[in-house]
Amino acid sequence: MPEFSRILLKLSGEILREGEVAFAAERIRPIAEAIATVRAEGVQVGVVVGGGNLFRGREIPEEMSRAEADQVGMLATILNAAMLRFHLLASGTPARVFAPRAVPPVAEFFDRARALAAMEDGEVLIFGGGTGNPYFSTDSAAALRAIELEADILLKGTKVDGVYDEDPIAHPDARRFETLSFDEVIRRDLKVMDQTAIALCRDQGMQIMVFGFTEPENLVSVVRGTLRGTVIG
Repeated sequence: MPEFSRILLKLSGEILREGEVAFAAERIRPIAEAIATVRAEGVQVGVVVGGGNLFRGREIPEEMSRAEADQVGMLATILNAAMLRFHLLASGTPARVFAPRAVPPVAEFFDRARALAAMEDGEVLIFGGGTGNPYFSTDSAAALRAIELEADILLKGTKVDGVYDEDPIAHPDARRFETLSFDEVIRRDLKVMDQTAIALCRDQGMQIMVFGFTEPENLVSVVRGTLRGTVIG
């Protein structure tokens, strides 16, 4: 029995990459299958996808402004959203892509009422294009969409199984947190999501769970309540 009726899943673009392949089918297909399983169990699903497999802001040419780089990054997220939609449709799962600006025929303009109606009809919603504004990350976009769509929880899938006080890959003795308050995340400057996203979730009471997504079926376990990541709230 699912623990949640409506979730917003935040995925990094890097999760879609395998080696030099930006849109690795062997990475995207299992993710789509896990989302399809959750949706088949009656859970309404929204997904915000990052663009780090294609373009990262820290790699911008010196002559390019941050605003220009962010626009390119937002386009990258729409490509990722379209690829995830393709694999969802291939699995027999209805899905559509929304973005702050329409990109026909790939993405339609985000309208909250239309998006909610689509979720109620059982469609998986994939959000590309970030917030539509430079200087805001896809973490902020995920927080915004989770709040707008009144999700039960914002789930962030990462390479590790929760939030640690240090990078657990570089520091094997790092401490893992079971729970954290929003203020503690901000005070410790923990690299969970950007602080704009954390503050927005805090102010609107949107709980976050950070969990390991190296195995996509973990999403199913989290929704069923048999796997628990770090809960922030």
